[in-house]
Amino acid sequence: MSERPDVLQVRQYFMELQESICTALAAEDGEQDFSFEELPGPGGGLARPRVLADGPVIEKAAVQFTHSVGSQLPAAATERNPGLAGRGFQATAISLIVHPRNPYAPTTHMNLRFFIVDAKENEQPFWYFGGGFDLTPYYGFEDDAIHWHSQARAACEPFGADLYPRLKEWCDRYFYLDHRDEQRGIGGVFFDDWTENGYEQSFAFTRSVGEHFLPAYIPILARRKTQDYGDRERDFQLYRRGRYAEFNLAIDRGTRYGMQSGRRIESVLASLPPLAAWKYAWKAEPGSPEAALTDYYLKPRDWLAETSVAASSGS
Repeated sequence: MSERPDVLQVRQYFMELQESICTALAAEDGEQDFSFEELPGPGGGLARPRVLADGPVIEKAAVQFTHSVGSQLPAAATERNPGLAGRGFQATAISLIVHPRNPYAPTTHMNLRFFIVDAKENEQPFWYFGGGFDLTPYYGFEDDAIHWHSQARAACEPFGADLYPRLKEWCDRYFYLDHRDEQRGIGGVFFDDWTENGYEQSFAFTRSVGEHFLPAYIPILARRKTQDYGDRERDFQLYRRGRYAEFNLAIDRGTRYGMQSGRRIESVLASLPPLAAWKYAWKAEPGSPEAALTDYYLKPRDWLAETSVAASSGS
């Protein structure tokens, strides 16, 4: 690979990753398949939104690929780098969300992206990667949390022993609803403005995150998708999905960027759950599985360290 940033190289990888993820999720659902559209954009850009809906396992999944070419960065992309305002840019990304039907199966999200800004004469190009993956359970299971974070750590390990703890903490900080004083889920890894060790290593790390997503999520979905549930669990799932919608609409930078950059609104909002509910001043019964979600699972914790302690104590 060339050390010079290559947006077309990243674009090709994201398109291939989109295809492999859609294939795996459709196989896990067993009945529905993903829609397929290709929407050309200005300057050679391309959007390829793919959505699976109303499956027996997956109520809704959206796996979106975009490559945007623009003459001026939107405000959401320059709020931390105001000196770039007014520059042309290219951005390519894959972003996905999976909302399973079974309340015991968690929602998941992954995003990988690459930005490069037009350089002035005698200037090095400004570029960065960003992304990560995170998990949002409605009913918590320690086995699922440990498996998820084991895969997150495995994605990071080839790039330094300190990387997973750094990006886990970053994920916990980002996916936080300050108006609720709650985490969105149990986290994972998150990174932004990423240029560490140059383009080749940054791209290799981004690929590692992408390649660990399916091994992290599919085993969890497979073991939860047939678990028996009733109206109580479904009602709680819809209630907690309301939190997910709040985060995406009020907090998420990616949603703001999509709206400001003029992207097709159906694609921007495809991450929202198909159904959600809000209840006024509702509280879970103390000691219930619903209460355990916020009392235990949605507290930032080092799942892998706790596993090691339990194993060493023989418990």
